[in-house]
Amino acid sequence: MTSQTHRPATQIGPVPDDLESARAKLVYIYLEASGGATADELGEFLSMKQINILSVLNSLSSSGYVEQSGSEYVVAN
Repeated sequence: MTSQTHRPATQIGPVPDDLESARAKLVYIYLEASGGATADELGEFLSMKQINILSVLNSLSSSGYVEQSGSEYVVAN
């Protein structure tokens, strides 16, 4: 018999209403669930081109939803 270890469920808050882009929502949710990621990590995990990731991150940070901490991006509090 194999035992399974269950991780506690991560509570993700609602996506801001004014995020209309599916890519922006995806990046936002990933950053919230993971606690932060670099642009390279986002591109790899979300299978998105770097130029698209950087565009979305720029938009999210300009709107105050994401902030950069060193090389990582995190959801702003």
